[in-house]
Amino acid sequence: MQHMLLWAKQIDMSRLLKNRACAIGVDVADDSLRLAQLANGSEGINLIAGSCEKQPENVKPGTANWQRWAVEAIHKATANNRFHGKEVIASVPASEVFIDHIRMPKRKDGNLQDVIFSKIKQQLPFEPVKNYTMMKYIPTEQDYILVMATQRRIIDRHLAIYEKAGLKIKSIGVWPVALTNCYAKFFGRHTVDRKAIVMLLDIQANCTNLVICRHTNLIFACSIPIGAKRLNDERIITRLVLELTACRRRLASIYQNARIERLIFLSGRAVDAEIYTTIAKQLEIQAQMGDCLAAVEMVDSYRSEIEARDGNVNWATAFGLSLS
Repeated sequence: MQHMLLWAKQIDMSRLLKNRACAIGVDVADDSLRLAQLANGSEGINLIAGSCEKQPENVKPGTANWQRWAVEAIHKATANNRFHGKEVIASVPASEVFIDHIRMPKRKDGNLQDVIFSKIKQQLPFEPVKNYTMMKYIPTEQDYILVMATQRRIIDRHLAIYEKAGLKIKSIGVWPVALTNCYAKFFGRHTVDRKAIVMLLDIQANCTNLVICRHTNLIFACSIPIGAKRLNDERIITRLVLELTACRRRLASIYQNARIERLIFLSGRAVDAEIYTTIAKQLEIQAQMGDCLAAVEMVDSYRSEIEARDGNVNWATAFGLSLS
């Protein structure tokens, strides 16, 4: 009888989570593909499903083989029926997104998007043709905007993956917004957090993604091509700190009186805690580890399963996309 009651309770919980389910967040990184689906529960945020598929070393990102692998990886991840629905919010890898910070243009004639594109086109790392460029801008503070751009063919490549995988794209998200969402939902819930400016670091395998925000208000973002694979060398850690310091100087040159109060490592247990300690000491900022997996609720049996299998996975972007 007790087993039957427990089973009935789990079915009711499954139905409840399904009704409150967010879209599936898909984080396409340079070394793996991570899917996560969250739900808004009565006492917090629940993890419905999560999966991480490592990219084979012989598969080069952006190739036809990579697209086939990504489709197969999504099929494998969703085969256990834990994920609810087909809607996804996906991201493009940080290495394929150009970011700049400019003053909001004063439009005289023409479309605002055209004016913004004219401001950034000389700095784009690809052919600066507007018809071949996808661009998004976000107002920040003090009359500045954060501009993100990528090639249209890259977006088309990603859309083709989800179509072949039988999923429905709700939107293409951007990693800076995903990280800001993740921080605000899990680690910025107190009243004082709404005014504090914080630095978020998401250390991936091949890069470190930096976001500076005031709660949900994005202020600054940058991706640095130094990742966890190289941080076993103290000299490389020092190089990363120098890059982060340069970002702080850039922030100070843009925004008056923008003082960073706290540093949060959103990559959680995916990176050795000693590396976090070294970075925080060199930057001289109060810091904490932001373990996203520990911040969500899960059914006990599922928690054991995912922590045993994927406990050291960096979930920050996938969780943030699902919450978008």
